[in-house]
This record gives sequence, structure tokens and C-alpha cells, in this order.
Amino acid sequence: MVQQITKGIKVSVKTNFEGTRFDSREVRMLYVFSYEVCIENQSKDSVQLISRNWHIFDSLNRTQEINGEGVIGKKPILAPKEKHTYNSFCMLNAPMGAMRGFFNMINFTSTLKFKVYIPTFQLMAPAIHN
Repeated sequence: MVQQITKGIKVSVKTNFEGTRFDSREVRMLYVFSYEVCIENQSKDSVQLISRNWHIFDSLNRTQEINGEGVIGKKPILAPKEKHTYNSFCMLNAPMGAMRGFFNMINFTSTLKFKVYIPTFQLMAPAIHN
């Protein structure tokens, strides 16, 4: 698990290799990874997650950037000491890669928007460890 705190918002990420999938349209093997993200408000103000930005890299030097509203269709509001956890997945063209990014959030007390950084986390198929 990796963790990072930005402006009192703690982001923790756990990953898991889910297996491979053959893409018959592109005639290639895809490596499927799931990840669990926990966002914990350790600040004294209520905040809301507005949008996300991800950078996904694989060991074949392919890069994807993903931007979007909220996370999995939600824009959670977190009061102090509250957490929001969600699960998602990605598919890579290689058995090894990484992700990093940030959440755009708003502080309800100050009305200021700010970025909360998601620490870089590794995506690695078990066979790579050997």
C-alpha cells in the first residue's frame, strides 16, 4: 500500500493483479489490475472531490492520461474524519506499469479549489517478481 497526504487529505492505494485477458480485436494480451483507493479527510474542514486526473504508464513506454468528473460516478463530500473508499481497474499492454495522479477538490470553508496528489503506485504481475 502507498499513501500520501496533501493539505490534510490522505490518499491510500492498494493494488492487485487480476489476470490476463486476450483482446481478439487487437490480437494482444492485456494485463488486468484492480486498485482500491481510500480518501480520508484528516483536515478540520469539509471537502468535496470534484474530478480526477490519472497518468497510467506501462513498461512498453505507453502512456495514457484519463480525466473525468468525480470517481466511479460519484463526487463524495467528506466531513472531517470521514473516508471514501472505491475500487476500480485498468488494463495494461505489459505485465508491469504504474499509475499516479491527483484529485481536484474544493474546501467548503474557504471555497478554495485544490489538488490532492495520488502517490505513484506500481502495477506488477506476480511473474515479474521472480
